[in-house]
Amino acid sequence: MNFLHPLRLFLLLGVGGLAVAYVAVLVRHRRAAAAYADPARLAALSPGVARSRRTRHLSPVLCLAALAALVVAIAQPTRAEAVPRNEGVVVLAIDVSASMQATDISPSRLDAAIAGATDFVEGLPSGLHVGLVAFDADARLLVAPTTDRATVTAAISGLTEGAGTAAGEGIATSLTAVESVLSPDLLASGKDLPASIVLLSDGATTVGRTAQEGAALAADVGVPVTTIAFGTADGTVSLDGETVRVPADPETMQAVAGATGARSFQASSAGELGDVYADISIAVGSTTEQREVTRGVLGVAMAGVLGAVVLAAVRGGRAL
Repeated sequence: MNFLHPLRLFLLLGVGGLAVAYVAVLVRHRRAAAAYADPARLAALSPGVARSRRTRHLSPVLCLAALAALVVAIAQPTRAEAVPRNEGVVVLAIDVSASMQATDISPSRLDAAIAGATDFVEGLPSGLHVGLVAFDADARLLVAPTTDRATVTAAISGLTEGAGTAAGEGIATSLTAVESVLSPDLLASGKDLPASIVLLSDGATTVGRTAQEGAALAADVGVPVTTIAFGTADGTVSLDGETVRVPADPETMQAVAGATGARSFQASSAGELGDVYADISIAVGSTTEQREVTRGVLGVAMAGVLGAVVLAAVRGGRAL
């Protein structure tokens, strides 16, 4: 919990002082009573005394608790809450290299990626701009960031494989698309940018700049690159009549995400990919805001006061 005016919490010292004063008064009363009567015989002389001792402190304790809650309330407490983003940009960069023909993920890596990416885009808040980049031997911006989900999903459904894996170029092209949407002032402000790149790839970079070099470009601007290492260690494809192993490369994907302060995921099935996209959708489709909870704390203070009043009334109006 955070506070808009944390210095006001020093008033709790006053509440603590009142608690100390109350205890001091109790001690003095007990000493005075001990001077005139044997405390061990007091309960026998007055059967209600022992029972009263057990309950007489509840009312002042509730008052002190209510006062403490009131001090917390005037400090205006807040708590972090996730709220949907109403603006921002997400660029989805998808590997369409030949290794995406592998069928270790049914019906194929690319078909599963298309289905997962489509659900991901459709589930994002309507205010977000979404772009699409595909990369094999080079990287291409297929859809500039837009709020038109149908255009993006149509482009996703038309993805086909090609030779090579240019993951670094895919990041660089995605970054250019992000920068085309955000204002120069915002880019130069040093603030957290309402932007993210989601990179899905199944293998190591073979052409162009490395994935790490692309990540360094994104890190310099402050755009996180969330990565998905897609595929298994046993994936194979047939190229020119030969069976070629195409294992996933989670280490590179982790390095890319780590360099940009983002998260890295690994999916070895269509179901896992759907779960990963669901997690990413929550992360990029929402932002954290501080919301005041002063009313709730005031409610606690009011409940304490009412409880103290009721107890005092039950005991005949005696607070001590």
